[in-house]
Parts: sequence; structure tokens; C-alpha cells
Amino acid sequence: MRMTIRFLAVFLIAAAGLCGPAAGPLLAQQQTPSEAQAAPDYREWETVATRAEDVLQTDRAANAALEQLRGQLADWRSRFLSAQDINAARIKTLRDQISALGAPPAEGESEPDEIARRRSELNQQLAELQAPGLKAVEAYSRADGLIREIDSIIRERQANQLLQLGPSPINPANWDDGLAALRTTALELGREVSDNWRTPSARAKMREDLPATLLFLALAGILLARGRRWMEQLTMRMVRGGPARGRAAFSGIASLGQIILPLMGVFLLAKALQSSAMLGIRADRIVQLLPMLGLTVLAARWLGGRVFAEDSVTRRIFTLTPERQAEGRISSGLMGLVLALAILVGSVANFESASPEALAVITFPVLLVAGLMLSRMGQLLLAHARADSMAHEDRPYRNRVMLLLGRAAITVGLVGPALAAIGYTDAADFFVYPSILTLALLGLLLVLQRFVTDVYNALIQNPADPSEDASDALIPVLIGLVLGLLALPVLALIWGARVADLTEIWSRFTSGFAIGDTRISPTDFLTFAVVFGFGYMLTRLVQGTLRSTVLPKTKIDPGGQTALVSGVGYVGIFLAGIISVTSAGIDLSSLAIVAGALSVGIGFGLQNIVSNFVSGIILLIERPVSQGDWIEVGGVMGTVQDISVRSTRIQTFDRTDVVVPNSDLITGMVTNWTRSNLTGRVILAVGVAYGTDTRKVERILREIGEAHPLVMTNPPPTVVFQGFGADALDFELRVILRDINFGLGVRTELNHEIARRFAEEGIEIPFAQRDIWLRNPEALRAAAAAPLPSPQPAAAGPAQPTVREIDNDADAGDGR
Repeated sequence: MRMTIRFLAVFLIAAAGLCGPAAGPLLAQQQTPSEAQAAPDYREWETVATRAEDVLQTDRAANAALEQLRGQLADWRSRFLSAQDINAARIKTLRDQISALGAPPAEGESEPDEIARRRSELNQQLAELQAPGLKAVEAYSRADGLIREIDSIIRERQANQLLQLGPSPINPANWDDGLAALRTTALELGREVSDNWRTPSARAKMREDLPATLLFLALAGILLARGRRWMEQLTMRMVRGGPARGRAAFSGIASLGQIILPLMGVFLLAKALQSSAMLGIRADRIVQLLPMLGLTVLAARWLGGRVFAEDSVTRRIFTLTPERQAEGRISSGLMGLVLALAILVGSVANFESASPEALAVITFPVLLVAGLMLSRMGQLLLAHARADSMAHEDRPYRNRVMLLLGRAAITVGLVGPALAAIGYTDAADFFVYPSILTLALLGLLLVLQRFVTDVYNALIQNPADPSEDASDALIPVLIGLVLGLLALPVLALIWGARVADLTEIWSRFTSGFAIGDTRISPTDFLTFAVVFGFGYMLTRLVQGTLRSTVLPKTKIDPGGQTALVSGVGYVGIFLAGIISVTSAGIDLSSLAIVAGALSVGIGFGLQNIVSNFVSGIILLIERPVSQGDWIEVGGVMGTVQDISVRSTRIQTFDRTDVVVPNSDLITGMVTNWTRSNLTGRVILAVGVAYGTDTRKVERILREIGEAHPLVMTNPPPTVVFQGFGADALDFELRVILRDINFGLGVRTELNHEIARRFAEEGIEIPFAQRDIWLRNPEALRAAAAAPLPSPQPAAAGPAQPTVREIDNDADAGDGR
């Protein structure tokens, strides 16, 4: 039962930290600069370490003593970690001095005496300065090993406690012990009140404080009886009559009054009971627990009302019927009541030092009801998952998680009381109560996620369209992800993790990790991110200035401007990376071997990407292809829209984008129609009928070409008489255009003009013809006039008329 109280206390404190994470209770203690640079007292450390080793060897200390000893060792370990950097700046200077003297002579060789003497002096100074750091490293390893041993012992004890078989609460032989413990506690409470009543000083104190006591009782009664109802009415009034902008967010904040006002009533009730001067030791302990018990019940009711709300919210969290929603609210309130009873029973039993038999009998009914409520909540989760799967087919993963949680809750709700009935009370407490708190944490996260969405809607909502919802916007989703990450330590504490375990994880995180002789810490990462971010923003600022202000005033073509801006971006990002690594204090020389090994694997695995990257750099430098060029590569023809490091994007004349790897533009054959200039040639083939005056045709075609405004006169259009075709006399009109981008339009206009002029001049453009000769037309007429015969099997008979198709392409030149 002590585990139950600790679980609930951890959940309440951690949930408050989740709603206001600025407190940061799990952060490691920070040291002042003077403490970080001062050398630790190794004599005192030797005493502490020796005592810790003796305690671990005897293995008789209680868990509380081990936790206290662990805290001392963790403090020493943090000191040793800071001491490892003592004289770091001076050591770096000495190493640079030694490197400046050059490499030491090889075996059998010598160097000048002055240099040898100076090298020996510097090496001696370096060894003296490195001694404190090496000693701190050794002490750090010793402290870390002792902490690991303590953690291992505590975890082993916790596991043994869960597997320990105790008395069975369903054994009738143990019932007398439980009833006797309850009777003893009730009699002692009555005796304490009776003794105080018979004491004159206590009665005098009661009469003196009676007005204050009555006032506290009256206020407590009003707040407990009407406070929650008043806040519910206020919330509904804000939802229905408040301003549309931010209505849901403000109502969510106002709903917290459903906890605050009744909790104030609980505090006043406890104050009234304490001011009566009639309480004894046991009653005073119970009264001191009233605020925590009241907070548990009120928080559970509020959370159930928000999770299973039918109105006063923008959207429902669970897809359930109104009856199921009401059942969820009732189950949530009962869960809070069960947790409060568990805390009360456990506290009283610990104070009375109840026997294991009495404790098992007293706590079993509470645990049984808790398991029942947990199973009911699991059934609600299953009902939601099934209903939501039918209503929203796009949420398979979320519904699978809900199904898993529902089945797990039902299983734990049934198995937990069964374990307690057998005698594994600690194991039952470990599974049932943390499961309830886990569901409460999940509900709290869902409520906070909805509240964040409501706040975001209030900030970005369009007044003209109040119904606009941003529940799937990126910012609320990211905030929800952060809340989920913040809830992970809370979840770990709920399931038995110690605060020391979390501080240990945080300590190892802050200490970083070592690669070779280089230790990289989160501070280094933060410095790297800040410096690199600043360099990246500065690079983008310079690129924007060049693109919008400087380059448009130069005579550089658009393709060259794009290449220059891209080159500045790559150089700026590279310099930002180098400067950020240097600012973070990361020694790249110690990572050279690791980087070399990785480069071999990367070279094999990413050789195509590296090839495209190098090709992209070549394209930006040599510029065989620029943005806006009309090119043809690999059977793809279109306009270059963008050249990046890895690929080039081409927009075809069908308005589709084709991404071409840069290596294809370097190693393959590329036709660039507009690289050096925009001029280009268009060839039009045309045929005329045999017998046409060829000189006349040549003159007409030349006139048509010279008359078009986009056709260049130097060189002039040319007409070529290609030869005698099968159907026509073949001619070609070849013209050079000032802008080849208008090639299709010019070709169309020239064809229209050729058709018009040939019609005016009586020149015929021939086309192929076919003549059909009928061998026996009389038989065809008779067959057409005869009625259709019924289907008969095929039989031999006279030959049927045949049609022979004769291709008279040779006569097509006549124009017949």
C-alpha cells in the first residue's frame, strides 16, 4: 500500500509539473564556476567511498539509507566530472607548444640540445597539469561504479518484494485480524476525542475558537455543496453566450474552478476540524490527508468531465453514445474515490503498524473495486475504438492503440484482484493502481492537446468564418508531441522508477558521450546549433540581398545569377558548419579515423548521390546548362526550371516536371537549343504535283519565308528542291528564326501562308490515291438482289465474285 501512496503522490506532483514544466524538478544541481574549477577533497572522498563499499559488502542497509548514500555519491561524481576539465586551456597551450617544436626524433637520431631541453620541460609541465584531470577520471569511474551497484541492489529488492507471497485476504482465518485492526483504530479515534473533551484546556480552546470554526465550517459547506455547480454553470454560460473567438479556450480555463473552489472548501474543513482542539494524533493525521484526498477525488471528477464531455467543448475525445459518456464520467469519479480510499487506508495502516494479515484484508475490497472500475474503463476504450473505426477509416493506428489499451486495462482489472486474493498483494498494487494513473495521464494529455488546439484556433481564427478548425495544424501537433515527451518521465515514475533513476539519466545526458579523446555534451550540441543557425540565417540573408538587390543591376544573365546565388549558399553553409564545430570545441582531429572509416562505407553506399552532387557543382561552375534553357536530354525536351545540388528539374512542353540526375547532364549527350543564343532553324517540307513549275514554287516559298517578321534575312531563307518523290516533287523551306522559342508558332504561320499562296497560284499539293477494279460486277449485282440463304454447311460450288484492290500510287501524281 505504500507503493500506492507513492504512485499517486508522484502522479499529482508530476502532472502539475506537466501543466507548468518550467519548474524542472528533475534537473541536476548546477555548480558555481568556482566549485566547478576547484579540485575535490580526495581525502574526504576516500572516506565516503570506503564507507559505501563497506555498506554494499554487508548488504544490510535499508533502501532509504542506500538512497541517501547514493545521493552523496552522485554529488561527488558530478564534482569529478567538472574536475576533469581542470587546466584544460593550459594543457591545450602546452600541446600546441610541443607541436610547434616539430616531431620528436626517431630512434637513433638526435635533435639540437636546446630543442631537446625545451621539449623535456614542456612534457614535464604537461604531465603535471594532466595529473589532476586523470585523478578526477579515476575517481569518477569509482563513484559511477558504486552508484551502479546501489541501483542494482535496490532494483533487485523491489523485484523480490513484488514476487513475495503474503497472506491471502480471502482466507477466513485472516479476517479477524482485519476486523480487529479496524475496530482498534475506530476505538482509538473515539478515545482521543473523548480525552480531549474531558480536558478543560481543550474545551476552553474550542470555545475560544468556536466562531472561527463555525465560519470555516459554513464556508466549507457552501463551497463543497455549491462550488462545483457554480463553476459548471459559469463554464456553460461562457460556451453559449461568450464571444466566439476563444470561447472554448476560456471555458477550459474556467472549468479548473471545479477543482479549485471545492478544494478550498476541503482546506477550510480541515482548518475547522483542527481549530476545534478535539483531534488526537490519529485524527490529526487523517485531517492532514484531507487536502490530498480531496484533490484526488476532485481532479478525477474534473478529468472525467473533460474527457467524456458532451458539451462545453469544441470536439469530443471519444466516439461514444451519451449513455457511454455518462458511464465514463461516473467511472472516473469512482476511480478517484477508490484512489483516495487507498491512500487513506494505507496511511492509517502504516501509522497503526498493522500486521500483514490485517493489511491484506483491509486493502482487498478497495483493490477489488479499483480492478472493477479499471475493467469498465477498458470496455469504454474498446467501444470507442470500434465506433471510431467505423466513423473514421483514416485512423487505423490510433484505434489499434486504443484497442490495445482497452484490452490491457480489462486484463489488469481482472488479474490484479486475483493476484491479491492469492496473496501477491504488492504485485496487485503494482499493476492495478499504476494502470489507473496511466489512463489518467493519457486522459490529461488528450485534454491538454484539445486545449492547445482551442488556444491556437483562438489566435488564428478568421472572424469571418468562426467554424474554421485547425485541429490538424502543424503547431498544435508539435506542441502535443512535446507534451507527450514531457509525460514520459511521469509515466516512468508511475511505474516504479525512482527519481534517482531519472536524475541518473539526466546526469549521463548532460555529461555527454566520448568519441576517442573528445567528449561531446548537450552544451556542445546547443552551441553548435546556435552558431550554425546564425550562420545559416546570415547566408540566406546574403543570398536574398544578392538575388533581389545586387544581381538584378548587373549584366549577368538569369542563369548566371542563379548559379552565383547557389554557390554563395553552399559556401556559406560549409563555413557555418566549420565555424559551429570549432565554436563547440569539438576536436575534429580525434574524429579523423572514425570519419575515414565512415567515408569508405558512405563512398560505396552513396556513390550515385556523391556523383550527382559533384555533377551539380560542375553544372554551377561551367554552366553548360542554365536556368531557362531549352534542352533535350535522354529523350526529354523542355525548359530548365531549377538546378540543385543533386538533380535538375525540367518542365516539358506538356507542363509536366521531370527530375533528371545531374550526372546525366554531365556524362550524357545534351542538346541545348538556347545556350549561346536564341537563334534556331526551322525546316518545312512541302510537296507539289508533278507538272508544276519548280522555279515558281521556289520563288513563292522564298517570298513566304522572307515576309515573316521572325525570320532572319541574314542568312536569308533558302529553298531546296530535294528530289522526285513517289507522289510529289519534294521541296524544303529552311529559315533561321531570331528566337527559336517561337518555333512552333512560326511553323504554323508559315504552313498557313503556304496553303494560301498555293491556292492563289493554282499549285496543287498532291496526295496518294487508290483505284479499285471489279472483275465480275454482274455476279455482284445478282448476289445483292438474291435473298439471304439460311445457314448451311459449306459445300463446293461455283467461284464467288472477287474484289481485287489495286494500288495505283504510281498514278497519284496525276492528281486524279
